[in-house]
Amino acid sequence: MESRDKYQSKRLVPFKYHNFPLGSVHASGWLKDQLDLSANGLGGHLFDFYRYVARSTWLGGDSEYSELHESAPYWFNYIVPLAWTLEDQRLKDQARYFLDYVLEHQAPDGWLGPETTRQTRGIWARSLLFFGLIQYAEADPSQTDRIVDAMHKFVTLTHSMLQNNFTGLLQQKSVEDNFDPFGFGVSRTHELPISLMWLYENYPRDNSEVILETINLMFEGGRQGGRDWTTFFVDGVFPKQGTGTFKTTGFTHGVNLAQGLRYPTVLYRITGNESLVKQTRDAVDMTDKYHTSLSGTIIGDEHLGAQSPQRGSELCMSVELMFSYAYLYRFYGSNDFADRAERVAFNALPAAISPDWWSHQYVTQTNQPWSRNLTSVNPFFNVVTYSNTFGLEPNFPCCTVNHPQAYPKYVASAYAKVGDNGIVHMLLGPISVETSISGKIVKVDCNTNYPFSPKLKYTIISETDMKFAIRVPDWASTSLVKSMMQIGWNEPVPLSPDSSNLQNIPIKKGTTNITIIFPMEIRVETRNETVGFYYGPLLYAADIEYEETSHQALNWTDRKPLDDSEVDPRARDHVLKPVSAWQFAVDPSTVAVENNGRENEELPNPVFVKDGPPTALSVDAYPIEWPVEKDTAALPPINLTADISKKMKLKLIPFGAAKLHIAQFPVVKLSS
Repeated sequence: MESRDKYQSKRLVPFKYHNFPLGSVHASGWLKDQLDLSANGLGGHLFDFYRYVARSTWLGGDSEYSELHESAPYWFNYIVPLAWTLEDQRLKDQARYFLDYVLEHQAPDGWLGPETTRQTRGIWARSLLFFGLIQYAEADPSQTDRIVDAMHKFVTLTHSMLQNNFTGLLQQKSVEDNFDPFGFGVSRTHELPISLMWLYENYPRDNSEVILETINLMFEGGRQGGRDWTTFFVDGVFPKQGTGTFKTTGFTHGVNLAQGLRYPTVLYRITGNESLVKQTRDAVDMTDKYHTSLSGTIIGDEHLGAQSPQRGSELCMSVELMFSYAYLYRFYGSNDFADRAERVAFNALPAAISPDWWSHQYVTQTNQPWSRNLTSVNPFFNVVTYSNTFGLEPNFPCCTVNHPQAYPKYVASAYAKVGDNGIVHMLLGPISVETSISGKIVKVDCNTNYPFSPKLKYTIISETDMKFAIRVPDWASTSLVKSMMQIGWNEPVPLSPDSSNLQNIPIKKGTTNITIIFPMEIRVETRNETVGFYYGPLLYAADIEYEETSHQALNWTDRKPLDDSEVDPRARDHVLKPVSAWQFAVDPSTVAVENNGRENEELPNPVFVKDGPPTALSVDAYPIEWPVEKDTAALPPINLTADISKKMKLKLIPFGAAKLHIAQFPVVKLSS
């Protein structure tokens, strides 16, 4: 890190908590298993065979799926954190190959990327590239200087481009620009500034004014292009219902919205306008209230679908929401932001990915009785009928090259620095951090099966006194009298978090052992006379048994089989056909926990499978008439009367483990 330069006239509004450099934080247990599965699945092998990575124009090839040229930058944005959170040399070599090629082919004018004409040079994909570059610079100090040099050259060029009628951001018909025909980059003008702020604060190189002006020009370009998110996150403007009730725009695109949640805060960092703090809260609250699924992600396929359990949620939305909520928690310290990140990470994300990480869905439904090509009327707004299939590229390939960033970035963000001598565990799970405080080594290891277990066991080895804090989730705060904290051999006591929901624990030099037990209880959420069930941070769903078949992966453009040369034989498309009933109404007053007693034992790998998680729920259920509409489950029926003689116990398992599932249930009214 460099000192402030002589031209640095402005201090950005700081984060409350600061992240550790990539490579400082690592996972163990079930979470490391998930990272390994990704590395051994699509995530670690797209570089070897996938045309939009292996033969990307960024590496001298000729394959791109759109004018955005974003596929390889998306890949780079995940391969770097995946490689360093696993310390996997094979993946590091992939990342290094890409880094070397891109930097060595930087154009004389500073442009990064394969484009050589004004008409094809779009800024958006560079935002993704920069995310990867700043992670790489932190993870491998031997490459920091050349990365920072390249970034500065690009910033100088971008500054001049934006000054020239926002070249590279706003398409000009008069010169036949064709780098962003649908305006995705215009809806995401805050993304490049995130990395430019990192450059400004850490490696300004006497270029501060140009960096600041470039940030401001990016935001101004978004305003000129009609994509100022501060005009959208307003009551009366923000849509409260799904498609058909509003005109679709870049604002109503689900992935744009997942990214856009961080827009007001990024803008606040440079302007200091306090109204943006409230608007961030409003943006999150409105998104949650009107367009968020029980699994924590946005409902949108591609555009917003309100709270319909029939509509789809794009996998990229889960990935981007995790990043947004972690970013917002690190900035504000508001507990619910971290809770939201965890809800997506433990529910929506794993539900959309096959247990072996060799296939994924494009969209996932809250109520999903089958996974196949939906052959009649499409239940989705703007994605194909094949989109809920588990496959290589079941729809647009963005999810193929973007989904593997989710867990590596979750791990990398799990701990944060507080002040000069503090560490907070903000995103919970089996994760460790090794760092230094005042030049003294500190290691924090969390041994846990969380979220499948309420117990977290910490071992802290520190060469100095320090402050440590554990984030207490909001769902655990309602019954703290049932919680437990034990430090060493001291008497156990209930948790007593502060106003930020942090359990603060002073740590003395040496070794400290801490055991935390959160009070996990069943929570029932009611929506439109339907119910969903949670236990701790996990959503539970009826597990539908299925018969699985697979076939050659289909090309997303024409749904014809890809040539053998274009696929890895392990990357196939799958059809999941239900072989058990799914049409039930439930009596929520009867829900109960079924624990096999193995919640603190080593979990199976993979864990997100039918019999993987150690805890299930059961609930009284009754067979009902539940119609099929648009070749999928209709909206849950209401005002149902069921025959009491047909009562049965329905087993519910974690949503992420139930690849076919019903999670939003009708409520039964019993007849005698």
